Amino acid sequence: MSRDEISLPASYAPEAPRDCARCDRLVAFRTANKSAYPAWFNGAVPSFGSSDAKLLIVGLAPGLKGANRTGRPFTGDYAGDLLYSTLSAFGFSTGTYEARPDDGLKLVGCMISNAVRCVPPQNKPLPSEIAECRGFLISRMGALPNLRAILVLGRIAHDQTLTALGQRKALYGFRHGARHDLSPHLAMFDSLHCSRLNTNTKRLTTEMFHAVFKDIRDLLGPAPTKR
Repeated sequence: MSRDEISLPASYAPEAPRDCARCDRLVAFRTANKSAYPAWFNGAVPSFGSSDAKLLIVGLAPGLKGANRTGRPFTGDYAGDLLYSTLSAFGFSTGTYEARPDDGLKLVGCMISNAVRCVPPQNKPLPSEIAECRGFLISRMGALPNLRAILVLGRIAHDQTLTALGQRKALYGFRHGARHDLSPHLAMFDSLHCSRLNTNTKRLTTEMFHAVFKDIRDLLGPAPTKR
């Protein structure tokens, strides 16, 4: 499967508008957060990374005090600490992650997005909200001409990505560390989500997370030499 084989939805751009009004429950939650935290981003969080990305990382949804606050995926909460340090270790970023969107961090050959672009209550999007947001993910993938690998963080991201690509979920079971060759041109890698819950309980360790990135780097080739 190549980018040209991804069927793009006519009514969706690669990024949702900040004030996206597609899901009533998420709009109501966003409106309440604007009142409680007026200085926060409080909108559909855009993807972060380079347009020439070979790797797309798909998370679940913005965290209330993380990306919903800062406006950048995985920025401002613990999950970002592990993710961004790992990206640096494997040559997918330059600069220093300081948990704020103006820290100067840049991604190299990589982009980060979410299965659902707006923060859901209790970090649990409804099936209807996941489906409603799918068009943005389809368009996002279709706008990456060099895409060769997708890393999904958690089962919801796994299922959303497969459905977005028109693949049968029964053929590709979710398992941490699994690689699914969806076509000669595209592979999907599974990881448990790098949340504080998973790392605190040791369901996911740094070593386990790094092992997935090693597999991705083996597929994509060595990191660019830093100048």
